[in-house]
Amino acid sequence: MSRTSTVPQRSLADWLAVLEGLNMAHIELGLSRMSLVAERLGLLSLPSYVITVGGTNGKGTTCALLESMLRAAGRSVGVYSSPHLVDYRERVRINGDSPAATDFCAAFAAVETARAEVALTYFEFTTLAALWLFRAASPEVVLLEVGLGGRLDATNVVASDQTVVTTIALDHTDWLGSDRESVGFEKAGIFRQHKPAVCGDADPPSSLLAHAEQVGTPLYCTGREYAWQLQDSQVPAQAQQWSFTGFGLALTGLPLPSLPVMNAATALATLALSPFMPDIEAIKVGLVQAQLTGRLQQLGPSLWVDVAHNPESAAYLASRLPSIKGKGRCVAVVGMLKDKDIAASLAPLHDLVDDWYLASLGGPRGASATELSRCQPGHCFDSVADALAAAQANAGEQDVIIAFGSFFTVADVLASKSLASRR
Repeated sequence: MSRTSTVPQRSLADWLAVLEGLNMAHIELGLSRMSLVAERLGLLSLPSYVITVGGTNGKGTTCALLESMLRAAGRSVGVYSSPHLVDYRERVRINGDSPAATDFCAAFAAVETARAEVALTYFEFTTLAALWLFRAASPEVVLLEVGLGGRLDATNVVASDQTVVTTIALDHTDWLGSDRESVGFEKAGIFRQHKPAVCGDADPPSSLLAHAEQVGTPLYCTGREYAWQLQDSQVPAQAQQWSFTGFGLALTGLPLPSLPVMNAATALATLALSPFMPDIEAIKVGLVQAQLTGRLQQLGPSLWVDVAHNPESAAYLASRLPSIKGKGRCVAVVGMLKDKDIAASLAPLHDLVDDWYLASLGGPRGASATELSRCQPGHCFDSVADALAAAQANAGEQDVIIAFGSFFTVADVLASKSLASRR
């Protein structure tokens, strides 16, 4: 079907304003609309080797680790992830760089022309634009991070060559179900017949295992087909190392990445099943170089940020806090969304944090500082910027500030730091 484009020329800011105004209220969940427009654009399959990465936590870091090791081996890589923190263009990386604003505008115009009468959500529209950019660039490998769930997520329209489920925990319960079995079924919806899948959860729900068997997906699980463990370095000056075994491999002396090592093991298992397994030197370089904004990221001598926003990710943050806390107090700046399990997310840090600065987040989903204080008493502020300023004003020289609770919280801290640097 031929279509003549009548789409007006817009800047990236104009396009984003249009997309953010899309009405999702009367759109049913499902992939029919997405599939229809993707077919019109020729995006149901890509010329690249596609790895789809789902799970509750660890999707972004697993993609970053895969990307880093592949690039260290000289491969060209495209990555689609969400949400962004500061700049929308963060959602797409091709060989480590985001496409130019004009490229995004061209992609949006192509989607707008192809969709015609079809109503799309923000995420569907932007996912199609990312796929359009990948088809144009044709990197060897494309990594697609699932947005929500898996079975009905917009990324699931693409014919993938491999799939990954990192962990299964309770989050987005209104959409995915109130127990791990329900969530596991939704996550497993990305599995493909006869295409290898990796599961990084040490105790996957039976629903995920059953779905893999039902659709004929070869499933490789941590603790079963592959394993990892920390090991003491034989060189006193070096940090602790780790080892990986599985798929005929026995890799030792691997450097600890700045990102969670369990996700590094999941990434290694994924690469071992792909045509692109790097050599040991590329693996080590990739592990050292892998990084991702907002994941236990240090912004200054005493300021750290982390996007932990649910009980599982908060528990991981709690496990890492002692290593950065030092001799002083630990001060938390927290902003969360009201549809998260606030009490369970703050509980793992209760005994590690000495002073709490609670911030209201804007928008209909944002929880107020007062709502947060019902679960964790603390100082209440109208914004993350105000809470951060007060925490920094009252912190001692040896104190550490950790800002967490939401991608929006970290984005606000990054924006505050950027604004302060320009003054």
